[in-house]
Amino acid sequence: MLPASYAVPAAAILTVGGLIACFAGHRLFRFVLGLFGFILGAFVTTSVMGPANTWTLVLAAIVGGLCGSLLMFTAYFMGVGLLGAGLAALALNAVWRFIGGDPPTVVLVIACVIGALGALSVAKHVVIFGTALAGSWTLIIGAMALMGDPAAMRAASAADVWVFYPLDPLPARWWIPIAWLGLALVGALVQMGTSGSKSARKAAKK
Repeated sequence: MLPASYAVPAAAILTVGGLIACFAGHRLFRFVLGLFGFILGAFVTTSVMGPANTWTLVLAAIVGGLCGSLLMFTAYFMGVGLLGAGLAALALNAVWRFIGGDPPTVVLVIACVIGALGALSVAKHVVIFGTALAGSWTLIIGAMALMGDPAAMRAASAADVWVFYPLDPLPARWWIPIAWLGLALVGALVQMGTSGSKSARKAAKK
């Protein structure tokens, strides 16, 4: 985890990145992939490290983030499939909440494969809804952290796994999933509207 003093800068990155992903994820898909690759790389690197001084953790976060960003950016053509797999896993876990426990690994893998294959056939809409969901979630966390919410600040500094598990919100925060899905819907509608306008302009030029 990053030191607590870095929670505010991390929250600012989450807020700006979430805003861009939520409302312009389709148009800036490569950039969004790189940004979220950086965030995930930094999170994984600092999570696996043992106790260390501040500068060691910061350096590890930067190196891990750059590696994650590079991997996601170079995997641009795999990005749609990864988004589809992620959405499938998210949907499966949501359904499994009503059953209880976590879905079996085999079922989860099958769902991810089906989601990836399905995503490749409807790439544009998967990118729009996937980036809107991911962006709205990080935007909410970042905004709450910037407003001084203690739990969100811990999440922004990767001290709380809540940041990566939107289906397991903090206690007494029942409104967060509703706000998340509502904001994601607005972001998806904005993306579809701007994407449609762009396509119409191209058609008019022809």
